[in-house]
Amino acid sequence: MIKKTLLILALLSLSFSLFAAEGVINIASKHSVEQTANKLEKVLLSKGMKIFQRVKHSDGAKTVGININPTELIIFGNPKVGAPLMKCAPTVAIDLPQKAVIWQDEKQKVWISYNDPAYLKQRHNIQGCDKVLAKVSAALSKLTGAAAK
Repeated sequence: MIKKTLLILALLSLSFSLFAAEGVINIASKHSVEQTANKLEKVLLSKGMKIFQRVKHSDGAKTVGININPTELIIFGNPKVGAPLMKCAPTVAIDLPQKAVIWQDEKQKVWISYNDPAYLKQRHNIQGCDKVLAKVSAALSKLTGAAAK
């Protein structure tokens, strides 16, 4: 059952991802960076997630005279999910809490990008947490998908 779920999630992520750096899932958004970030924050809060920080990287770049396309980072999480992963592999804490970057490419297309939990499993050699990772994968797909619509 878990293998089937992971396979389905992998296929879904491929269908939503146009391109990806290793371990990063990219979801196309129908909205501006700010609208997408606002929607994602609202969806996360509605699901009981804690928003730790929202960083407007493009605004920060302007302060040093560099113009980049609109880019925002949302740092979020839930200890009920993160703590079990850290118990399985303490080094995964370097990648937690979760992060999603909302950014605009050179063609004005907006994307939501986040770390692929399957990559985190590989990167940190996470053992014994397949159910948690499957839940995280499904949740991230749903949350970002809702913000992108």
